[in-house]
Amino acid sequence: MTQTDCGGRAAVGAGRAPLLVSACLVGLHTRLDGAARSFPQVRALASRYCLVPVCPEQLGGSCTPRPAAEICGGAGDEVLAGRARVATQEGWDVTEAYLRGAEEVLIAARLTGAVAAVLKARSPSCGVGTTYDGTFSHRLQPGSGVTAALLAREGLRLYTEENCAELLTSD
Repeated sequence: MTQTDCGGRAAVGAGRAPLLVSACLVGLHTRLDGAARSFPQVRALASRYCLVPVCPEQLGGSCTPRPAAEICGGAGDEVLAGRARVATQEGWDVTEAYLRGAEEVLIAARLTGAVAAVLKARSPSCGVGTTYDGTFSHRLQPGSGVTAALLAREGLRLYTEENCAELLTSD
């Protein structure tokens, strides 16, 4: 039996597990500069998974294009705990938008049943394991971004565009 949408067509992703992906990794115009860039290794995952593109910054209310932002005073876990903030280089505090975006992505994960996500490396929202350190000098610090930290708390398996190919070989 084939899953169908309301029009009787075969449903997109029927029989494939949902996988959240940062929208900027699959060619959507969600990057902070408004440009589109596609990563073939991420798009290849569509052969095995139903890709669910999400952009925490946009879902949190930020515009595109938007100023670069970094986590100041910690990493995503500290932002979630209220001990660090996300700010632009000009000093604008955008923490609330990043928190709202993380919550919206979590809702998408729950709605779709996703148990894993491929997120943009080093991003203040999506970075997995490392993010920029808040000095806008391209220095990295340990710790994940705000959305990645929230998804990890919920038990999702997290990958980036740099290590997602292993999803094609894992069960």
